Amino acid sequence: MQKHKIMIPTSGGTTVSGVVDVPEGYSSQPGTGIILAHGAGNDMHSPMLAALAEALCGAGSLVLRFNFPYKEKGRKAPDRMPVLINTWEAVSLFLRGHRDWAPRRIVAAGKSLGGRAASMASAVGRLSVDRLVFFGYPLHPPGRKDKLRDAHLYGIEVPMLFFVGTRDPLCDLSLLHRVLDRLNSPYDLEIVSGGDHSFHMLKSSGLAPDEVWGRLARRTAAWLEGNG
Repeated sequence: MQKHKIMIPTSGGTTVSGVVDVPEGYSSQPGTGIILAHGAGNDMHSPMLAALAEALCGAGSLVLRFNFPYKEKGRKAPDRMPVLINTWEAVSLFLRGHRDWAPRRIVAAGKSLGGRAASMASAVGRLSVDRLVFFGYPLHPPGRKDKLRDAHLYGIEVPMLFFVGTRDPLCDLSLLHRVLDRLNSPYDLEIVSGGDHSFHMLKSSGLAPDEVWGRLARRTAAWLEGNG
């Protein structure tokens, strides 16, 4: 595995940093490239994203993590959605056009806000990817189950994989099932029993975060292989 630090210019005039994990032998036989975006309260160096990137790269995929502009500038408040979409588009075009890393297919994956932004970019035609993976989709704000963030999902045509914890305050499972039943694209749902929005488990489970994140990565790799 090789690790590369990169800088990616966006059409909005900003530059964001990224990290690319390249599996052994990838340059001679390019395969899947996974772009992984962080959630609202973290950046690309969060323990969860770092663990997912390492595990997915170990399974044979190139993985590109990146920062949204607000994190690049050290701000806490997330960028507005048009900026997030613009950044997703720039990062995907960077990878697709890279001389050494251009993959056979691109998968957009994200934690919470990062995944939601990818889905919205895909729905409006700004992000051309082959698969979408959501690590904790924020279906509604905490305590506001009447404010569903689902309207754009029905316009997506590529297969989607949702990971949701049973203790996630941002994704009521009964509401999610109703949304999934109305999708026009193929989907799979992985329920993480006892997991919260970041898939942290109760101490009684005996599972450390790295163990849980490793399971998410293995399931994602298996899903991608089965949906090749």
